[in-house]
Amino acid sequence: MTTKPLADRVRPGKLDELIGQDHLAGQGAVLREAIKSQKIPSMIFWGPPGVGKTTLAQIISHEMDIPFFGLSAIQVGVKEVREVIATAKKAGQVILFIDEIHRFNKGQQDALLGAVEKGYVIFIGATTENPSFEVNSALLSRCQVYILKPLDEEGLKTVLLHAITQDEILKTKKIVVREYEALFRISGGDARKLLNIIDIIVSKTESDEIEITNELVLKIVQANIALYDKSGEQHYDIISAFIKSLRGSDPNAAVYWLARMLAAGEDPKFIARRMLILASEDIGNANPNALLLANNCFQAIDVIGMPESRIILSQTAVYLASSPKSNASYMAINNAFQAVENFGDLPVPLHIRNAPTNLMKKIGYGKDYNYAHDFPDNFIEQEFLPERISGKKLYDPGKNPREDEIRKRLALWWKKKYGY
Repeated sequence: MTTKPLADRVRPGKLDELIGQDHLAGQGAVLREAIKSQKIPSMIFWGPPGVGKTTLAQIISHEMDIPFFGLSAIQVGVKEVREVIATAKKAGQVILFIDEIHRFNKGQQDALLGAVEKGYVIFIGATTENPSFEVNSALLSRCQVYILKPLDEEGLKTVLLHAITQDEILKTKKIVVREYEALFRISGGDARKLLNIIDIIVSKTESDEIEITNELVLKIVQANIALYDKSGEQHYDIISAFIKSLRGSDPNAAVYWLARMLAAGEDPKFIARRMLILASEDIGNANPNALLLANNCFQAIDVIGMPESRIILSQTAVYLASSPKSNASYMAINNAFQAVENFGDLPVPLHIRNAPTNLMKKIGYGKDYNYAHDFPDNFIEQEFLPERISGKKLYDPGKNPREDEIRKRLALWWKKKYGY
């Protein structure tokens, strides 16, 4: 018989046992009051991994005595959702919990609308992504969004000590925690990850007397990181390798790391979002089409879904890796922010201020402003920066064919002022 993971064995079953999320489930908090009144809306829990989204949904079901159906958007589709809805119509009402709801495309999310609208199901979705971007507006408008927070160190310590003293297996051993730093650093506010680490340490230690130190945690966890670290260090290492391969113009490495992420179950939208950022940050005006293609990729995978989305992601990754590169626009906005930080809120020159009233016109707002389209080639040299930073060049075009053209054009207009 396979033993359940520690995180499942010690999962709270009642609201009073929940650790953290006092702003939602504490005394007088909104969810506790809704449960008391036996009136809860369909809702979406938004927060990082391991903060209690699934646990809270199960507690609501238990406290309200409503049948609970839990599905994962990674593993199921519309068919399974419709089966639960059919059951709900016969049973009267059920709670339908869908983990990682952001992984459902628009069509899959739409399958929920009728049942939610008619009240057959109380829908609870869980997501680590911003629902404003990842949940379609029709479903979002029917749900209350609640934000769950990472557990602080005190909360993590409470979870840990509860597991050591109450779990059916761990309480038979003599476990003493001497140091917490490594546990807290690696778990990063994720209670499930913290418990998985303890589970690994106990399973890898033959003695029934275990003294947990930073050294022991790092030694055992690093040797077994693949067992629990699906969204932690390895996740960030591989996305970093992918982005650096794109930036370094190596399409072969880029598609390899892309395949590694997809094979491990990475969210395609996360990958597409990172490519969208790179298209502007690292390619920019060296090839403006890169941003258009990356944006189309992001939209297309939402419509297509996996496994076919891997083809679209691969095409985009190869294109971005093979494109000329420039970070000039990225550096320009960084330089501009630095100027704002260094010089504060400098006044707008009078001649380019808006002048909607007669008084403003009298004191010089808009005076001597030259409308560019009234002049040859739609250009007339005038001052647009505050006087204190006049002539400060923030944008320096990259060295590539497209931005060479931009540099030449800017030199015709601004060579004397900005040194192009």
